[in-house]
Amino acid sequence: MNYDVFNGDADGIISLLQLRLAQPANNKLITGVKRDIELLKTVPVVDTDEVVVLDISMEKNISALVKLLDSGVKVFYADHHRSGDIPDAAHLNALIDLDPNVCTGLLVDKWLDGQFRLWAITAAYGDNLFTKADQLSQEAGLSKEQSEQLKQLGILINYNGYGSSVEDLHFHPATLYQSLLNYPSPFDLFTDKRSPYWVLHDAYEADMANALAIAPRYEGEHFALFELPDLPWARRVSGVYGNHLANQTPDRANGVLTLNADNTYTVSLRAPLNNKQGAGDICSQFATGGGRAAAAGINALAKDDVKQFISVTERYYSGQIT
Repeated sequence: MNYDVFNGDADGIISLLQLRLAQPANNKLITGVKRDIELLKTVPVVDTDEVVVLDISMEKNISALVKLLDSGVKVFYADHHRSGDIPDAAHLNALIDLDPNVCTGLLVDKWLDGQFRLWAITAAYGDNLFTKADQLSQEAGLSKEQSEQLKQLGILINYNGYGSSVEDLHFHPATLYQSLLNYPSPFDLFTDKRSPYWVLHDAYEADMANALAIAPRYEGEHFALFELPDLPWARRVSGVYGNHLANQTPDRANGVLTLNADNTYTVSLRAPLNNKQGAGDICSQFATGGGRAAAAGINALAKDDVKQFISVTERYYSGQIT
């Protein structure tokens, strides 16, 4: 048995999409909501031959990875999150790049020599790498209208990955991936009125309208924090709303709190676009926290720790903590 293991956000889905458009395979799919990143532990060691792992932190999956490698399983691993020490194994092919202006979709695009560059650009837009995606769009000869279409599609696929469980989502990420396989070019989705694009478009507009009506819980010189309620629309929109805030205020860090059923908060933190550093280091100071330099999160922040989170983040981006 072979497995494709991938993050349920735009970057993870589109990374696998590119790979399987180029190299079709009927592997078993393992994915989940965006924050469900410890996916490799669900892959059985017995009777597994090959595993593809896309857009989940190697550091968070190292124990499962080592077990697979020790059992002789071949692993192709592409990612841009914290990796820790990469195992030295002959049957591990690791494409790891922690540059804040790189996403997994772009790593796969390079691996495939740009065979599905339009999808790679869509992944970059979905991962909020707008400047890089704009550059690639210009190099590909796309018009401003075409670039905007790919940006919107990337945002919508990413939007679908957020939620506390797959029940919050409009599409299970595996189902969305399988549907997108029918579209070798992302532009085909816009002309097909039955495509996932149109379902997600209408839902996104409604959810974002709710989010944009909320005033900040905290607003300082270097950081602002917004709190969303414990409702499905809020859980769905939390990540893309954080990206929206980042693009609106590129010199300020932005955080989004979403209330969990157990009275803790899910946290999304975006570093300032003009200073893409620190988000992962800040969130890693709290239990269940982690991520990369430009964007990170905490799965369950205690209410009593919110003040500390605000203080640490404000101080970091004011230059008081290095």
